Amino acid sequence: MTRKISALAFALGCTLSNSAFAAPKNIIYMIGDGMGPAFTTAYRYMQDDKTTKIVEPTVFDSILVGMAHTYPDDDTVVTDSAAGATALSTASKSYNGAIAVDTHKKSLKTMLEIAKERGMTTALVATSQINHATPASFAAHNESRRNYDEIADDYIDNKIAGKLPVDLMLGGGTKYFIRDDRNLVSEFKEAGYQYTDKFNKLDSLSRLPALGLFADVAFPHAIDSDEPKRLTTMTNKTLDLLDKHNEKGFFVMIEGSQIDWCGHANDIACAMKEMDDFAGAIKAAKAYIDANPDTLLVVTADHSTGGLTLGSNGVYQWKTEVVEQVKASVKELTNTLFDMNVDQMAKTWTQLTGLPFDKETEKALTGAQKDSKEALYKAANKLINDASFTGWTTKGHTAIDVQIFAYGQGRDAFIGSLNNTQIADKLISFIEK
Repeated sequence: MTRKISALAFALGCTLSNSAFAAPKNIIYMIGDGMGPAFTTAYRYMQDDKTTKIVEPTVFDSILVGMAHTYPDDDTVVTDSAAGATALSTASKSYNGAIAVDTHKKSLKTMLEIAKERGMTTALVATSQINHATPASFAAHNESRRNYDEIADDYIDNKIAGKLPVDLMLGGGTKYFIRDDRNLVSEFKEAGYQYTDKFNKLDSLSRLPALGLFADVAFPHAIDSDEPKRLTTMTNKTLDLLDKHNEKGFFVMIEGSQIDWCGHANDIACAMKEMDDFAGAIKAAKAYIDANPDTLLVVTADHSTGGLTLGSNGVYQWKTEVVEQVKASVKELTNTLFDMNVDQMAKTWTQLTGLPFDKETEKALTGAQKDSKEALYKAANKLINDASFTGWTTKGHTAIDVQIFAYGQGRDAFIGSLNNTQIADKLISFIEK
């Protein structure tokens, strides 16, 4: 019977009423910021076991159910993260830069707020600052994503049925929560929240409500970090804490924030490390659902970033072995190389990229070094992208459809080609049941 319903939903573009599907008790909503289809495809090739003939599927392949349209509420077609997250959190389109407000800048109720109204436990997790566009669009309302202090204030001031909106927050953003004009951390503590700003003390958070802020702004890129699996670690901790406070169910939004940032930088090795961390977090969520089958996991992206292509310059290749050898983001690599003499540069370049420091490389890097740090960045990035045959069309976002992944109770509601607002609409209908 389930197979027949699934086939019909697919044929109708998933137009079946959500009443056809049992509502889950718990919802895990994961957003890979900037994670278009090329990113999940690239990740599959990166994870491939080269000793076998086939290319093995990844966790993404195991739960793929559909595609989503990402356009905002204007004529630009290309969305930003704020409008994208607003659509994914409220089921309403808005303008680029909007944080859970409509085109008239009026507040839109979010699914996290609805969950809180119904007594569910709520959580937000991100590798960006926790008041960045995507998490902000679930628990705050503002006309501009850039108003970071005001958005952070909303996490205290935006009461839901007299209570603070989010029971657990893990991410970066200390500078926005401890300010000269207001100390939000102190206010959270006064409200009964446990708090830590040390990632190695994450386990000190033993109950809810709780707040963990582990960077002044955002975490370092995974590729540059001593904790490259920081999102996976936070996801495991989050699900452990939520499981202990699960009388009326929970709603959590978990963002792989920096896939987008690496895409903006056109930095393929950086992006693949972020994808690996995000994949680990998805595996943790799947494992939780296997033990708690009354839980639904939905994974999608707000948009794609960078116009990533696998294969470039007319060559029918994409060299994962080149990407695998890179040990630093291009930004970190540039900062390291900029003040070096040619001998130091040669040694460091080979250590951090695995690429030869031949005459052409020396000419490109030393010539750019004499010009500016930005020129050196562009030269280093081009060398890595050219060596791996990685292509990019933009430093910004693109308007291509993004994938929808789902697992657990209610997954069939997300099969098909959907508007991003339909994802939110279906999740809200489950929360309201």
